[in-house]
Amino acid sequence: MGIGRGCAAMAAGLLFVGLSACSDDGDGDSGAPSDTTTTTTVPPEQFTGSVDDFYRVPDPLPEGEPGQLIRTQDVESDGGSTTIRVMYHSQDASERDRAVTGIVTYPTAPAPEGGWPVVSWAHGTTGVVSKCAPSRTGGAAPAFGVEGVAVATDYVGLGPVGEIHPYLSKPSEGNAVIDAVRAARNLPEAHAGTRWVAIGHSQGGHGALAAAELAADHAPELDLIGTVALAPGSDLDKTFGPADEVVARVVGALALYSAPSEHPEIDPDDYAGPGLQAAAGMILEECLDAISIPLAAIPAEDFYAHDPVDTEPARSLVRANDVGDVAVDAPLLLVSGTADTTVAIDRVRMLFGRLCDAGQVTELVVVDGADHGNIIPRTEAQVTEWLTTRFADGTPPVDSCPP
Repeated sequence: MGIGRGCAAMAAGLLFVGLSACSDDGDGDSGAPSDTTTTTTVPPEQFTGSVDDFYRVPDPLPEGEPGQLIRTQDVESDGGSTTIRVMYHSQDASERDRAVTGIVTYPTAPAPEGGWPVVSWAHGTTGVVSKCAPSRTGGAAPAFGVEGVAVATDYVGLGPVGEIHPYLSKPSEGNAVIDAVRAARNLPEAHAGTRWVAIGHSQGGHGALAAAELAADHAPELDLIGTVALAPGSDLDKTFGPADEVVARVVGALALYSAPSEHPEIDPDDYAGPGLQAAAGMILEECLDAISIPLAAIPAEDFYAHDPVDTEPARSLVRANDVGDVAVDAPLLLVSGTADTTVAIDRVRMLFGRLCDAGQVTELVVVDGADHGNIIPRTEAQVTEWLTTRFADGTPPVDSCPP
């Protein structure tokens, strides 16, 4: 049975997007870069070329530790804060050294003792190719009312020309979110401290949770004091009703065709049906706003020949990239709306149950009538209060989990 106009329109409104951008990089190559590096660590390049050229990774990639800066580019300064574009080292699922791009915004005022707190923002879905990198817009990283440094990563593979972002890869999202904090700390003028929070929406909610789960091992020198996940992607092998099945297929297509950049054992042709195979080029060339309606319009029977959530080796990869089964010391604020048709409230409730079972201190906030697009503005004041309380070492966090 085909997808009706209502479902297609719904998919067009997939507001996974955060700080999105779609400037053309003019390069159709795909996949991960080679592992070739130099043997000498070099200082970051103060890049003065064009924005498009900023995203062309030096070849060979200079050697560096996660969070070490490769290059920076001035974006704007308004007297109270400065925003720069950064390229820094991080790691993918195979622990390969990767160049990652993003934004750092820092106050120009004198920093408090111990340095500024850091807010690391994880953005929603924009696509999987370079021109979809949010940092291309150059806007300031969101701080959600926190006076301090704000960073916003593009994730591994999303930004550098010729690469593909492995969509919903737990390590490639989480490591990039963490290493953006390290990148800010490697900017002497930012005066970033070690205390930080991860916050994200939709795909970024998944990324923020991934960062929280990986932080203690990946960056033990940093002090994660809280995580905020707004309408996060999770329970990736499940669907919650007919409308959610459409969303899941769009999300699944992005994950399937980007997975080989990190896991070459995944061959999309082993899973895709004729309709999805015909859309493969579009997925690897365009951003979300150009691909959501065409993907949603593919009839269900033509979408998959073998569903990745049920067929190995993709099945194991989907489950390995899920979040929510690990408790960390830092508390979590989990937010969702009852009218969200992109990340269904039942999906978030299932995640909440798993977090509680794991022993994670979690405050669940459900906003009646809020949808995927307005959950951020409708909860912004509450999120700001929660974040500032965490940084102020104020009242203990609320735990919504049953005893």
